[in-house]
Amino acid sequence: MVLGQVIGSVVSTQKDKNLVGKKLLIVKAINLEGQILDSFVVAVDLVGVGVGEKVLVVNGSSARQTDETRDRPIDSAIVAKVDSYTYEVE
Repeated sequence: MVLGQVIGSVVSTQKDKNLVGKKLLIVKAINLEGQILDSFVVAVDLVGVGVGEKVLVVNGSSARQTDETRDRPIDSAIVAKVDSYTYEVE
């Protein structure tokens, strides 16, 4: 899983029939301090989040393990909205 922040959305009027009705969001990875990193993915939103929210994203075959994504051409999926997180620095 990747910790990320939603920074935008993708609108596509022509797409595979298995993606019809799926909201596509642009998510940039963030570090533990919440700073946005360079890498990004376009992910299917499974939980109803919006721009600016922190999320957990799964990629690859893990993104196709939910009832909504099984057997669909999806490589990244938002599976959780992050309300808060804690960590320890050694």
